[in-house]
Order: sequence, then structure tokens, then C-alpha cells
Amino acid sequence: MSKVFRKITLTLVFVLILGTILTGCTPKTDLTKIRLIEVTHSLFYTPQYVAITQGFFEEEGLDIELINGKGADKVMAALISGEAEIGFMGPEASVYVYNQGRDDYAINFAQLTQRDGSFLVGREKDDNFKWEDLKGSEVLGGRKGGMPFMTLEYVIKSHGLEIPNDVNVRSDVQFDVLAGAFVAGEGDYVALFEPVASQLEQDGKGYIVASIGEAGGYIPYTAYSATKEYMEKNPEIIQKFTNAILKGMIWVQNNSTEDIAKAVQPQFPDTDIEVLKILIDRYRAQDSWKPDLIITEDGLNHLMDIMELAGELDKRADYSKIVTTEFAIKAMENIK
Repeated sequence: MSKVFRKITLTLVFVLILGTILTGCTPKTDLTKIRLIEVTHSLFYTPQYVAITQGFFEEEGLDIELINGKGADKVMAALISGEAEIGFMGPEASVYVYNQGRDDYAINFAQLTQRDGSFLVGREKDDNFKWEDLKGSEVLGGRKGGMPFMTLEYVIKSHGLEIPNDVNVRSDVQFDVLAGAFVAGEGDYVALFEPVASQLEQDGKGYIVASIGEAGGYIPYTAYSATKEYMEKNPEIIQKFTNAILKGMIWVQNNSTEDIAKAVQPQFPDTDIEVLKILIDRYRAQDSWKPDLIITEDGLNHLMDIMELAGELDKRADYSKIVTTEFAIKAMENIK
């Protein structure tokens, strides 16, 4: 009886190994778990979700636990406290931390988006909206010092309006409850990411009147970072992570809107596939994603220009300290 049992056991093991070889999959137990905390859950980050659903992280030997941080300040707090290995947020957060004089500061290693991903939502449909129309209004902008808030201020000021004399941009409503506050009657306008902005429009509770990303131009808006200590101890993990993100980026560039929508739908189960297609086209049309993942020095300087204009920056951070292009360059060399 024991011989029969051993034979069955060996046969099952052989089948499992053969299945793994044939499918090219890494056994789940062999994957390195990575806690990735994102600033918010939005279609703006489509290449990241594609990398997850298409198995590109698993190909690199990584098992991603995705956490919604609901704000860059919370993401950075989790990163430097060791509650996450990799943070995904605006690089402004790493500027703040570096300027605090921390020894174990955050280093940005891959840029995913290259402009603001939020949209201005008003209470009335307005196909002829001009930014100058905001004069005398109140806008819910999010957290002061965060990239969405500062980019919104930058766009408003670039259209000749003064804050707060011409426009009251409120920073007292938390990022993750902006939509709820607007629906409850606060503010004349609100800045929201997708799919939340379109959901309000579908529900007849708001109307998208302008793209803040189109108006704001190129900005290294969201990037992946890890602490200096973690990066020094785990360069191979950072490289594998970057490889997976680049694979996701290339896949998005080479596939149809319909295929992309199907790929990301598991991440947005409550959003209709047709709505996903519209939103993906919207982000594609405004050139939202950074194809090569490289944060340039000019890009970081422009971001710090916006921070200075917002009155949030006393001292500029050293590009060579808070940015590395090593992993993005190597990923591009290895992945065609």
C-alpha cells in the first residue's frame, strides 16, 4: 500500500512540475512579496494595473500586494515607517522628506505619469469653459502641498487669476472625500481623478469641464520610490519591479483600447467596460504616461518651480540624491 501511495505522490509532483514548466509560471511560493502603496486607485495608472493583471510582476518573481494610500502624505509615511517596500506618489513628497534632513530618505527610480491626471468638475455642463470663468468661485482642490493641489494652483495662476482674491481654492477637504463633499454641496468646482470624475457625470451630480493635465503641461507627476536603505539592500528587487512596469507600459502602447480596458477591468469591477474605454482614450489622448520611465533633471526642476510658486518649497532638493535612472535605463536595455 505504501508503494502505491509513493507512486501516486511522485506522479502528482511530476505533473505539478511539468505544468509549471509548460505554463512558464513561477510557483506562488517562490515569489517575493512586495507591498506597493499607491497614492490613489485611478485609471490614470493604467500601465501599472496592466503589469499586475497580465502577470508581468510574476514573470519577474514578484507578488504584489496593492494598497490604496489615499494621499501622498500617507504613502510616504508608510514607506519611511517600513509598512511598504515601494511607494507610488508625486515626487514632491520625496523632496519634502529629503529637505527634512533624514538619512534614510526616499529615492525615485521610475516615473509612470508625465502630467496631472485630474479633471475639473463643475455643477453645470459647460462645453465652452475657460479657466478665467473660475473668477469668483470656490474650488475643492485637495491637500495643500500635494501635487494635485499645487498643479491646480499653477494652472489657475497661469490664466491670470489670483488666489485667493479671484478664486478660493480650498485645502480643508481630504483627498479621498473630495467627491463626497462636492456632492453634499460644498464648492462650485472640484478636482477629481478617473473613474470618480466620470462617475459623478454619469450620476448627474457633476460635469467635467476641463482637463487639468492638458492645461498644466509636462510634469513628472507620479513616480515609484523606495527608501535609500531598502534600495541599497535590494537592488535586484527594484530592477525586477521596474522591468515589470516597463513591460506594462509597452503592452499599453502596443494594444487596443478595448484590450487595455479588458485587462484593467479586474481592478475596476464597478466601472462599465465602455466607460473604461472612454477614460483610457482620454488619458491616452493627453499623453499621460512616460514611455521610458526616466525622471529627468529638467522635469524635477519644473516640478520644484511649481512647488515654489505654491509657496511650499524653501530649498531645492539635489536631483542626484532623490532620483536614480539606473533601473529604468537597464530595463530599457533588457526589454524590447
